[in-house]
Amino acid sequence: MAKRDFYEVLGVSKGASADEIKKAYRKKAKELHPDRNADNPEAETQFKEVNEAYEALKDPEKKAAYDRFGHAAFEGGMGGGGGPRGGGMGQGDFASAFSDVFDDLFGDFMGGRAGGGRQRAARGSDLRYNMRISLEDAFNGMQKTINVPTSVTCSVCHGTGAESGAEPTTCPTCSGMGKVRAQQGFFTVERTCPTCGGLGQIIKNPCNACGGAGRVEKNRSLNVNIPAGVETGTRIRLAGEGEAGLRGGPTGDLYIFIEVEDHPIFRRDGGHLSCRVPVSMVSAALGGEIEVPTIDGGRSRVKIPAGSQTGKQMRLRGKGMPALRGAGRGDMFIELAVETPVNLTGKQKELLREFEKLSADNSPESENFFSKVKHFWDGMKS
Repeated sequence: MAKRDFYEVLGVSKGASADEIKKAYRKKAKELHPDRNADNPEAETQFKEVNEAYEALKDPEKKAAYDRFGHAAFEGGMGGGGGPRGGGMGQGDFASAFSDVFDDLFGDFMGGRAGGGRQRAARGSDLRYNMRISLEDAFNGMQKTINVPTSVTCSVCHGTGAESGAEPTTCPTCSGMGKVRAQQGFFTVERTCPTCGGLGQIIKNPCNACGGAGRVEKNRSLNVNIPAGVETGTRIRLAGEGEAGLRGGPTGDLYIFIEVEDHPIFRRDGGHLSCRVPVSMVSAALGGEIEVPTIDGGRSRVKIPAGSQTGKQMRLRGKGMPALRGAGRGDMFIELAVETPVNLTGKQKELLREFEKLSADNSPESENFFSKVKHFWDGMKS
């Protein structure tokens, strides 16, 4: 099978610059790497073809020879050398070409591009604090003092991790890069330096107070402002209030997660509140007026229409929860629950039986229901 043109393999024109060739190679190598194409049996062959093309075109002398003689430039020793006989690539050539794309292929797994330099100071961890508050506190907003166990910058060494007057020294293993590379066959593997842990420096005289970490454990008291209108799941970020960084690194953040407790009277639905109010059978039938509480501690009088049924709702506008971001308040809904009397006296029972005889036409819902039932049964018989 005849070899494909190297420019065609990389997808560039014959007049492409060295940077264009390199960019095209990296893109192709990433697309065709066997580790990313386990389900494609042709990937390995295509990957080697791309590497062979790049090995020939990245070198100006080899490229000039290929432009003049084509594939024959690398067969039988023509045209300024090149790879092994037949145009193949040796292990050294393959490793050299592959190192150009190593950073792109494995950067995500190595925590960034290889060779990016040391990480002298590590950022402190973010902290989470779960806070339970009442519905009244969520309505009014509040300020609360919390105690947070965390790591703070060591006051003795001021976060350097070294004894007073001492300075960290460059790590001899990685020469301050924080990473070491090792050749394993075709692959170059990059790892965090085992000596300095990726910091690029070592401390010969660590601080006695923090043991060289640059931070110590301590409980901190913080005043937290809880805005009105928060609900369960609201997250409040306090920048720079998390753990101190390692050896003077930036401080993490503190996240307050709000949980609003259930209320014995009100139920919340976003900005709205609802309240289930029991009313007597007589009040529901005749109508009347009831007094209901509101979340701000006040009272509102609500008229009950005559003939009200269980589940009937009435709205009190603007009596709900305040908006967390913005103006205004939600509404409050009163839901009636008609209560059936219990523990009746003999006189009450007698009056109710007399009332039932006189109220044959006062129960439209019952009449409608049993009419449907009769129609259903008649249909089953036929």
